[in-house]
Amino acid sequence: MSNAASAGGTPVPWFKIFKYCVYAFLIVNLFFFFMEDWAASAHLFSNGISFSQLIEAYAATIDTAAWVVLLLIFELETSVISDTRLKGNLKWLLNGLKGICYLVIVYACYGYLSKYIIVHAFEPSALTDLCAQAAHNLSFMTDLDEYESIAAANCADLSAASAFYQLPGTGIVTDTEALQSAQWLSLIDVVNSANWLLIVVILTMDVWLQLTGKLTGNIIKVTTAFKVVLYFILLLCAVFWGIDGDFLDFWDAFLWILAFALIELNLFEWHAESEGKHTVLGDSDKIAH
Repeated sequence: MSNAASAGGTPVPWFKIFKYCVYAFLIVNLFFFFMEDWAASAHLFSNGISFSQLIEAYAATIDTAAWVVLLLIFELETSVISDTRLKGNLKWLLNGLKGICYLVIVYACYGYLSKYIIVHAFEPSALTDLCAQAAHNLSFMTDLDEYESIAAANCADLSAASAFYQLPGTGIVTDTEALQSAQWLSLIDVVNSANWLLIVVILTMDVWLQLTGKLTGNIIKVTTAFKVVLYFILLLCAVFWGIDGDFLDFWDAFLWILAFALIELNLFEWHAESEGKHTVLGDSDKIAH
């Protein structure tokens, strides 16, 4: 894979630096999602986490890890590895890794769906005074995946409501406002995950068509139109997270949209070169077949 160059053949490294900084931020976010999942699982699965519950407890972490690996594979395919090398054992290796990532991502989507079901399983509780339960080892759900142990020192600050809901079989309670927020956020997680699945299916098809020399301008227009709609929905999800005040989800969503926009640029440039066009995007360019 040759380095991107200006008209005079001089590499333009700032674009690469920007792109890989975006990727690095996404890897850093993986750690933050793990910390969030770990803290939430201590309340949701107080009796321990079985292997079958692992995806429910760490859906965001597992999902993000798979997406990071998948993103890097797309980067290799569309911008780093030359067409002449992207075949044989290497091609099968990358396809195998992508297949594993797809399975994990689908499973993570199931994890988000499970959380959606969980937050819709809360039932009205006889509890009317949160502070009266300070010594009963209960946890208060302040938002999706956010819990606080109820104690005499914080019970008054957690909620002033007189009606509460409890998750059957657990010591988790919440009030109407927090429950509605968690339910909306769980729905956004499911929509976001499903949309990304559709995007990656289309992008995978684009890469396969490009490798086989079947990607035409008309096909690009059609797939791009579909992806624009899907990206717009993802942007709405990010805006919702921003309004809700969940900065990590908003920041992560913004970075992922930006990262895959960079992958799309790789693909456009790769296709342009294969068609004999010479556009300059300041990044690594695929060598035509």
